[in-house]
Amino acid sequence: MAELWFVGLGLGDERDLSRRGEEVLRRCERIFAEEYTAVLEDGALDRLAKEIGHRIDRLGRTDVESERTILDALDRSERVGFVTAGDPFAATTHVALRLAAERAGHTWRYVPNASIFTAASGFLGLMAYRFGRTVSLPFPAPGFAPTSPVVEIGKNRLIGAHTLVLLDLHPSEGRFLTAGEAIRILLERDPEHVGIAADREIAVVARMGSETADAWVGPALELSRTEFGPPLHALVILAPELHFAENEALARFRRPAPSSS
Repeated sequence: MAELWFVGLGLGDERDLSRRGEEVLRRCERIFAEEYTAVLEDGALDRLAKEIGHRIDRLGRTDVESERTILDALDRSERVGFVTAGDPFAATTHVALRLAAERAGHTWRYVPNASIFTAASGFLGLMAYRFGRTVSLPFPAPGFAPTSPVVEIGKNRLIGAHTLVLLDLHPSEGRFLTAGEAIRILLERDPEHVGIAADREIAVVARMGSETADAWVGPALELSRTEFGPPLHALVILAPELHFAENEALARFRRPAPSSS
């Protein structure tokens, strides 16, 4: 029986790894990482590997979802590490991997870290308990234009909740859905303004956890024309009514957004 350690790396770079996480990884015989749910700053994994004195093998989505690579490593090792940007269990795929390890007779351990789920609300000054169901927005494709994100945003608004909107990414292809693109997609798919409207105030967060983390608050149409800099980006569709403390916290981000023109 082996141990599978799920270790969160945080949102910025290798410096966000906790001391406990570093100690755990130094004791692992094999270490794997995935970069399809989120990514750290360029070079962070390579620098981490050098610091802990272990190679870190990168896995693609298919490798993780098939579970075979990690299960084979567990059969041959006493301790295996699995590292991800953010927090490991923010992604349901990783919970499935945990269950697969249990079924194979192995144990698992967990070193949590910051994730976009806490960082977005914290940076903006919004109350975490006022968020409804999180929405993921995929890249558009021919014949593929789901309206479910708009529906879920609308449901959250009906109960007076904020909505965190996570944006698609294909790091291996160098493709990241930007906040501006995402806002335009949502506006196009919501002609009845169920969840979003051109003059309705929303928030954009960018590069949470990094030295250049920033946020903008303003009308959706205005922000759709804005350049927010490098990824990763996320949206927060604000609740119809804000708590007075939230409104005051957001005030610093209500500023003229840098024009993309």
